[in-house]
Amino acid sequence: MKYEKNKDIILLHGLFGSLSNWEDVIKNLEKDYNVFTPTLPLFSNQLKRNSLQSLVHFLEDYIEANHIHHPILIGNSLGGHLALLYALAHPTLVNKLILAGSSGLYENNLQASFVRIRDYNYIKNKVEEIFETKDVVTKELVDDVFSTANTPAKALSIISIARDAKRQNLKHLLHKINQPVLLVWGKQDIVTPPDVAEEFYTHLPNARLAFIDRCGHVPMMEQPVIFNEYINQFLTA
Repeated sequence: MKYEKNKDIILLHGLFGSLSNWEDVIKNLEKDYNVFTPTLPLFSNQLKRNSLQSLVHFLEDYIEANHIHHPILIGNSLGGHLALLYALAHPTLVNKLILAGSSGLYENNLQASFVRIRDYNYIKNKVEEIFETKDVVTKELVDDVFSTANTPAKALSIISIARDAKRQNLKHLLHKINQPVLLVWGKQDIVTPPDVAEEFYTHLPNARLAFIDRCGHVPMMEQPVIFNEYINQFLTA
């Protein structure tokens, strides 16, 4: 396959996320871009320890192995945090950033509160709190979260990475990121509320900010049409 210069996009999911979160985005982008969708090894022995820095190293290796050049990084939640850390570590290697509900400043860490809870309905209700659009909360999604939260090794990984993300506040480093950044945020996001987006916007030198109404923490799933419109405008500007 022959890849076009500056046409590589990497989609980075969140702590309880998966590739399925990006289905509508992939369909939107794949005709014009080389879209890469790594599964972050949150629960695998690929990580020497459960930390964001280990995820940065994973991303470095992934980019090298796949011969990705000057990528556009699109990240949700923890994936946004990872995108920012990679851009800070490799400022000349990143084209643009798109962040949705990104951690990196502060967040209400509801996801870590799931772990070791054996009450299925409690987990279901907590998952639904993350989404303003409840119809995207399928039984399959809740089953996956419930299984992860109740697998001891995975639960420990979740706790460790969530704690590390909370420690790594990037407020005083954001001014170093000069690439164009699009912030796409749900107005009803209770994990990283709208004031988090506004603070990112204040500290990033070259940022745009777009809010989506009737949308929680995962805009590419909850409002995919609007989300895709924003990213298309940004990518072609």
